Amino acid sequence: MTGHGSKFGRKQEEAIAALLTQRNIEEAAGAVGIAAKTLLRWMKEPEFDAAYRKARRSAFSQSVARLQQGTSAAAATLLKTMIDPNTPASVRVRAAEAIFNHAAKAIEIEDIEARVAELERGAEASQKTR
Repeated sequence: MTGHGSKFGRKQEEAIAALLTQRNIEEAAGAVGIAAKTLLRWMKEPEFDAAYRKARRSAFSQSVARLQQGTSAAAATLLKTMIDPNTPASVRVRAAEAIFNHAAKAIEIEDIEARVAELERGAEASQKTR
């Protein structure tokens, strides 16, 4: 967002980074060296708000990607827990329920993806016949 003609400054970029890493607005403002009132005012500005939301989405996306890297270990843990006879029965049942729930959700997603793909093929065919 910076560059020639941009009203977005270095302090505002630092404030966005601080908002992503500090516990609250006061701490974020302090980390940047501005008053909390100033930061609150910036947060009401459309350009700042848009940049902040974009940064939050990016940070969230990175966090989700990191969690996805652990899905194999999570699946292995659930499966081991479910079949370990030394694990309490209630815990094994919860692991089994989690496995069923995730498997069902995966099937639902696959079904939706297939339906969307079919709709897209139909739309493409419809456009070609026009």
